[in-house]
Amino acid sequence: MALTKILVVDDTEEIRVTLRAILQQHDFEVTSASCVTEALAYISAGKFDVLLSDLHMPGAGDGLTVVSAMRHANPDAVTILLSSFPEMSAAANAILMQADEILVKPMRAAEMIDVITQRLIKGPQRLRKVETLSTILERTTGECIHDWYSEIEKEDDLMKIPLTRAERCSHLPPLFHDLVVRLLTFTPLGSKEVRSEAASSHGVERRRLGYTAAMMVEESRILQVTIFHTLQQNLGTIDFSVLLLGVMTIADEVDSQLTQAMRAYSPELVADALPA
Repeated sequence: MALTKILVVDDTEEIRVTLRAILQQHDFEVTSASCVTEALAYISAGKFDVLLSDLHMPGAGDGLTVVSAMRHANPDAVTILLSSFPEMSAAANAILMQADEILVKPMRAAEMIDVITQRLIKGPQRLRKVETLSTILERTTGECIHDWYSEIEKEDDLMKIPLTRAERCSHLPPLFHDLVVRLLTFTPLGSKEVRSEAASSHGVERRRLGYTAAMMVEESRILQVTIFHTLQQNLGTIDFSVLLLGVMTIADEVDSQLTQAMRAYSPELVADALPA
């Protein structure tokens, strides 16, 4: 009978050596990797029945990156994450949408073998819904705008300017459209922003309504907080392998939109000071 093939991923050599010895004693064929890059190379080159990976890895990527790669290359593989933090609480359920099990280090050898054996019998989880950040933002645009407006209503300085809900939120649908496009096109971070007529119009309109620059910035800050809160509520379906890059892209794009709005806002401010 062919041995069960297991890929062990951990940056600590002592742990890799110990796990290899324990697993080989229980008739596993063990391959070990010391980093995400090495693990990805093994995954692309061969077939495995089990992945046993540390969640927290130095350098680019982490255990969830490895899990995501294994899911694509070996969808029938059982994936188990190791974590040094016993208090996973809020993140645990979300992580378990990506991996099959979480084990807290250090763990007893017998317990680890039992978990692996039982999970092999059950097989990997099948009912996983994984979404990109662009899909989540597109799906939750209305919810995000509602939550943003609810937070704006709590800000006395912003509410001093009497506007209808439609007037206050009119700039957000095109902004979310631009966010989704930015995520889909993988525009590099720090790239010169793509010109947004909507953002420029927003700056002119806010100046006409009497907004100060500080109020513009505060609205943008609340928008970012609202978006990240929405992503937090959807952690269970997010593809963790692209989460960090996606969050940075969202922040970059929202800031870019604010910059363009302020560029349009500033000439209006100068014009106000000129004699008639």
